[in-house]
Amino acid sequence: MLMSGMNQSAVRRVNTSVVLRALAVSAGPTTLTALAEGAGLSRRTIELILDSLVEAGWVAELERIPISGSAGRPARRYELRAEHALLAAVYINTADASAVIADVRGRIVGRAHRPLRAYQDPQVTLDDAADLVREAFDDAGGSPDRLRAGAVAAGGAIDDEGVVRRLVHTTRWEGVHLPKELEQRIHMPWFADNDTNLGALAERWRGVAADHDNVVWAHLGNRTGLGILIRGAVHRGLDGAAGEIVEAHSIPTDAIADRPVALLSSPETARRKVALERFDQARAGDAEALAEVDEFVENITSILTTLSWTVAPSLIVLGGGLEDAADVLLPRVREAMRVARTPAIELRATGLGRDAALIGAVKLALDRMDTELFGPLAPSS
Repeated sequence: MLMSGMNQSAVRRVNTSVVLRALAVSAGPTTLTALAEGAGLSRRTIELILDSLVEAGWVAELERIPISGSAGRPARRYELRAEHALLAAVYINTADASAVIADVRGRIVGRAHRPLRAYQDPQVTLDDAADLVREAFDDAGGSPDRLRAGAVAAGGAIDDEGVVRRLVHTTRWEGVHLPKELEQRIHMPWFADNDTNLGALAERWRGVAADHDNVVWAHLGNRTGLGILIRGAVHRGLDGAAGEIVEAHSIPTDAIADRPVALLSSPETARRKVALERFDQARAGDAEALAEVDEFVENITSILTTLSWTVAPSLIVLGGGLEDAADVLLPRVREAMRVARTPAIELRATGLGRDAALIGAVKLALDRMDTELFGPLAPSS
């Protein structure tokens, strides 16, 4: 790997990061030869890096397994010790907040959740968020020095620096620099993005969108927002405004926001229970409930039709609670979009449920930390 203008220490660090990332995304144990071929580095360089990483505790060398019918030596196999570095993620909505601790493969190892004391007060809410991260870490166990970085998922237009630029229905959060605020409470690097953006990011990393590059993650109904991936990267737009269609008054996002079926996407448990009961009635053939479902489907279809002729993704993922009635909604929305003659966009329900924004926040922290997260240097070759 040629990197002109970089000193040997920097080159070793970048090469180490390349090897660790290759191990992180692999489905299972990987051989030294496969890593060398994939990274474009010499076998000797890879071997030295792996020896260093095994010694530092980041990587485990597995028992060699003889290949049937081969007279050669068994291949050396390696696997990332994903728990060696832990990441924090916190999701803040208007009613409550959740936090998780996860390893670098996105496996959640600790959790915490609680109602917010005062959402309209950002400082109190961020205090609650920091306390939740500490609770989740206690739940995870392990050594505190393994916690390397964190990310926060929240509503509203959030710019590239993590500053809330606009939030519907309140100005109290405008100008709040989420990463700086969390870093003052828990001293490590923090990052931030909109919850639906992170839902989309998570879905492509660990959910149902792994086979698509252009994806929209749609949270519709009582709460509305879109997370947009273009060529696999989050599209935030100016000041993070992309996907904040709740602010676009010409789009009928609020038309049925308070109907029982639309409460699937409410942050409040009691209201979601009302929605689930309503869908049970629809499944049982209740005429009034079915009419309400049809109205909801019409609303969803009108938004997705506009989306299909503007962003034109290859996949739209319904999340934010809509997955709890996917058996009722998906076939009806698919048929309505077919009748509307939209492009042949695939429609799926999230595979991550209400963890989507949290898993996306883990991925955001992992991506932003880069070589800082994958810290140890390999020795000179």
